Amino acid sequence: MMRYAIISEDVPNSLPLRLASRPAHLARLQLLQAEGRLVIAGPHPAIDSNDPGEAGFSGSLIVAEFADLATAQAWADTDPYVAAGVYARVTIKPFKHVLP
Repeated sequence: MMRYAIISEDVPNSLPLRLASRPAHLARLQLLQAEGRLVIAGPHPAIDSNDPGEAGFSGSLIVAEFADLATAQAWADTDPYVAAGVYARVTIKPFKHVLP
């Protein structure tokens, strides 16, 4: 197993799309967590605030373990946020966890 960073960038005004598909998106992350493969996951607020309100989010970061890059890509491609049109772009990169 190797860790991969899944770096997603939202389309403009993605908040309604995010809210509609959030339960399915979180369910997949919770499954990774239950399998012990999720390192970190969360959105990037569009403004400098933990609660951006109507400003919404500009993207997301997920770091998780997958067998290989192709498996990480396939998992990311089936994210409900992808299907809902939340993301404009998704980049997957191998990630070497050094600290802490």
